[in-house]
Amino acid sequence: MPDITAVKAALAAQRIETPSWGYGNSGTRFKVFAQPGVPRDPYEKLDDAAEVHAYTGIAPRVALHIPWDRVDDYAALSSYARERGLELGAINSNTFQDDAYRLGSVCHPDPAVRRRAVDHLLDCVDIMDATGSADLKLWFADGTNYPGQDDVVARQERLAESLAEVYGRLGRGQRMLLEYKLFEPSFYTTDVPDWGTAYAHCLRLGPRAGVVVDTGHHAPGTNIEFIVALLLRERRLGGFDFNSRFYADDDLMAGAADPFQLFRIMYEVVRGGGLADSAAIAFMLDQCHNIEAKVPAVIRSVLNVQEATAKALLVDRGALAAAQRDGDVLAANAVLMDAFHTDVRPLLRELREEQGLDPDPVAAYLRSGRQERIAAERAGGAQAGWGA
Repeated sequence: MPDITAVKAALAAQRIETPSWGYGNSGTRFKVFAQPGVPRDPYEKLDDAAEVHAYTGIAPRVALHIPWDRVDDYAALSSYARERGLELGAINSNTFQDDAYRLGSVCHPDPAVRRRAVDHLLDCVDIMDATGSADLKLWFADGTNYPGQDDVVARQERLAESLAEVYGRLGRGQRMLLEYKLFEPSFYTTDVPDWGTAYAHCLRLGPRAGVVVDTGHHAPGTNIEFIVALLLRERRLGGFDFNSRFYADDDLMAGAADPFQLFRIMYEVVRGGGLADSAAIAFMLDQCHNIEAKVPAVIRSVLNVQEATAKALLVDRGALAAAQRDGDVLAANAVLMDAFHTDVRPLLRELREEQGLDPDPVAAYLRSGRQERIAAERAGGAQAGWGA
């Protein structure tokens, strides 16, 4: 049986990065829904992220999105984060909200547009230098809508050339994390549609390029935990974008649609040594809280990942290995199911109390009255959201 002391130590050391954009207004393709108390600038986003970390104890890093989080002084922003008990995490680029990118960005047939996109990515590396961020995270909306629209192989060559230039600009201790997505917004081809394409480009680039697995970016029925296990084995799993989905890239709260899938993924992470600092895997949320209050929703999402991790750590790996050696299918499955069905909430409440935290972070935040205070204090100004 797993050592509970070791399980608690692993959970206490866990770190989950929250996204700055998760604290802003978001919505569907038809409407962005505004909420009272939403941050108006990156500094107020950090204030909200600090609350999440204060109540959970495991969310000290905040990812930025450029240009949504553009400021005049990134060193000052990084200093402000440290004052709030935070650090700035991955720098996420944006090559999908400019009219010039109608036919793509780094894969665009026009070299002038590609130059514009690459220059933006290089600017993001400059921001990494200023903030001390280690990871440049790339997702491209590039693709085509119609057969014959562009040369598929030529687009891959343009992508490789662009990535190589940016990779060459990375400084000491910096990485490039390449995300993939099955479809959307392009509907015929997507230039980085799957883990294999991302992996192939990372192999060509070098050891400081890793694949990002967004749990919402797969076809129905895809065995995401297999992808995770393989990339861990190859030491090319750079990070996660945790969210949940029912149909496509719904960006719902992590674990909302299929907590069993999240458990299976985290078991492969545990089994493959992915929680160790040496694995250097960035565990990040990537969610849009359209109808629920932002801060408590992010807290709940962090707790969902934490609960899945706790269950994964409770798998009796000795018993599982024995059943697998014996070819005992039912016994092996039962070991996993026993861990999944374990109610880990008492364990996590105990851990939080030992850390001086409230055992129920969501309830504690709601009792604090902060949600009502920021609704009053943040009146006026332009709220942050998609595009800002």
